Amino acid sequence: MMRMPSKSMDSDATISASSRSARAVVDEPGSAGDQALVDRLVTLSVNGLQRMVRPRAGIFGHTLRQAHDGRLTLEGNSVRYTAIVLLGAIRCSQVVQARLFRGGSVLEWCDRLIASCDEMENLGDLALLAWAAGEMSHPQCSIVFERIRALDGFQCPTTTVEAAWVLSASVAAQEHVRWKELRACQQRLLRASTTSGIFRQTTFRSRSLRSHVGCFADQVYAIQALAKYYGVAGDSQALETASQCAGQICALQGKAGQWWWHYDARTGEVVEEYPVYAVHQDAMGPMALLELRDAGGPSFDEAVQRGLRWLTNPPEVESSLIDDDRFVIWRKVARAEPRKATRAIRTATTRVHPKFRMQWLDRLFRPTAIDFECRPYHLGWILYTWLRRREY
Repeated sequence: MMRMPSKSMDSDATISASSRSARAVVDEPGSAGDQALVDRLVTLSVNGLQRMVRPRAGIFGHTLRQAHDGRLTLEGNSVRYTAIVLLGAIRCSQVVQARLFRGGSVLEWCDRLIASCDEMENLGDLALLAWAAGEMSHPQCSIVFERIRALDGFQCPTTTVEAAWVLSASVAAQEHVRWKELRACQQRLLRASTTSGIFRQTTFRSRSLRSHVGCFADQVYAIQALAKYYGVAGDSQALETASQCAGQICALQGKAGQWWWHYDARTGEVVEEYPVYAVHQDAMGPMALLELRDAGGPSFDEAVQRGLRWLTNPPEVESSLIDDDRFVIWRKVARAEPRKATRAIRTATTRVHPKFRMQWLDRLFRPTAIDFECRPYHLGWILYTWLRRREY
């Protein structure tokens, strides 16, 4: 178990790619180009996160958005995104942590969140905080798990993503979790799995219009959590379920390496491809697949590499989503459409029959739009994924 802004940004707060590149070597197989790209992403993430922080509040913002005039504005606050940044920053040196947290550290910022956890009602936020506290061996980690218990968070019906996060958190802090709670987390997550290999969006049966759909996030967080669980429990069902899901999403990966967004849990096929999210390509997809491989599951390194390469040259648009000068990675490539029309239509029509995908929608609404925003959790997951057992 592992323990552990714009060009006008002040130069002393910016970490040079050339001066840090030797420390951000990829510990995964791949070409030199892949390694250089990951080093580039790590450097960008550390620099980019510095403009997304609200130091007085001790929290990270929700979204860094580009306005029509090109200016970047930080909007909102997010406990959830802050916890993900903490997870990623555990693997950074104290010097880098001090830059990210304005003189503080992951431990100190985790202190602040734990102090307010009794007011938290969102299971996902608590799970991520517990996960971060567990991985850094925070002395007050048990307080977060007590709050999760108060919400019946180990076994209540919930979303697949939240169930996966609670399981990952429980593995990271086993000394604070009873064995029956850990087992209950695993069993709850397995209830969202299907014979197609795809996970549904909830751990309970639903009659909603979206009950047959599982998004990419449902798949990768479930793969990751079950791989972690297998590592401590040796449960073959967990590894087999995670491996089946990984094999299915990799079989459906786009020709240019795209990780698609919505899947049909009944058939294992794609419901709707777009948007393609950058965080899926450079962080969440690799994070889950590498975790599975490291736990003893099958290797999908080639799929990881294809996904990374899409980010630098997406065929849908004319430019990369990476903006090194401004330290951002634009959020996604989406269809040029009103109000997510294609997803809504395809969710409804495939509910009636899996083959009713209305292919004409692909011609009417082409994926040519870039979403010019960047969120802290994206950069946090990059650090968590690629600074594996290394320090930056």
